[in-house]
Amino acid sequence: MFRRRLRRQQQQDPRAVRIVVRRPKRHGEPHGGAWKVAYADFMTTMMALFIVLWASSQNVQVREAIGAYFRTPAVWSQAGRASVLNGGAGILPMQPRPASAATALEPGDDLTLEGVAKWLAELIEAEGELKKLQDQIRIDVTADGLRIQLVEKDDSVFFDIGSATLKPATRRLLAIIARVAGRLPNEVTIEGHTDSRPYQGTQRDYSNWELSADRANSARRAMEESGLRPRQVTRVIGYADHQLLEPTNPRDSQNRRVSIIIKRRSEGAVGSRERSQLLAEIDGLPGHAGKNIR
Repeated sequence: MFRRRLRRQQQQDPRAVRIVVRRPKRHGEPHGGAWKVAYADFMTTMMALFIVLWASSQNVQVREAIGAYFRTPAVWSQAGRASVLNGGAGILPMQPRPASAATALEPGDDLTLEGVAKWLAELIEAEGELKKLQDQIRIDVTADGLRIQLVEKDDSVFFDIGSATLKPATRRLLAIIARVAGRLPNEVTIEGHTDSRPYQGTQRDYSNWELSADRANSARRAMEESGLRPRQVTRVIGYADHQLLEPTNPRDSQNRRVSIIIKRRSEGAVGSRERSQLLAEIDGLPGHAGKNIR
């Protein structure tokens, strides 16, 4: 109504004051946070690009280790660390393995405890510093499961006499065993044994019972740090000198040993579903990519 009246007055009297109403221009509605999603995608892509560029400049071992980590990240995270630095306890092997080392099971072998024993023996043989200890590492399959025994000699390779402290070679060996056992669904038992010599240490109220149990427990800690799953170890036992390896010579140094037993499941075999998953994980291990272990 007001506009009509104003228009009519302007037509009748050209000198009438013209009123111009300027309406403010409105900008578009707020665009929200969609740009954040696009920016995050861009940054993720850039990070992946730089990882690829960095990895491509590394040696073959590092590239294989990185590839194995991204194929099976859950496996490596169980070890507690994910370092890619040389000498670390993460996704890189502790020492480079010879390229010619045989580390795969022969075609046609089933993934039974016997097959795992063969694979484990070849892994240990491939480690240069552990190869000289092969006669002190006994691997066999018993009614209880796959048993790995670390048998001492007079020079006490694995532990100092009267001590539960692990030597460096022992830690390397236990790390290899843990990485294999940690990929199996089987439970693990660790046993400690001594010879019949009375404990000669300075600790009071300490005997071969405590020493054998402490050595088994030291092995458990080292293996859980290197690849065993949480709660995979179900028993840690110290037998003192009650299960002698050489019963005719109770003081023989070979009676001092630690036994790791990967417990037998149904007929000692891995289930078909677990078997295929385990084969995929082993194929992704550093130094084993593309090799046939079936």
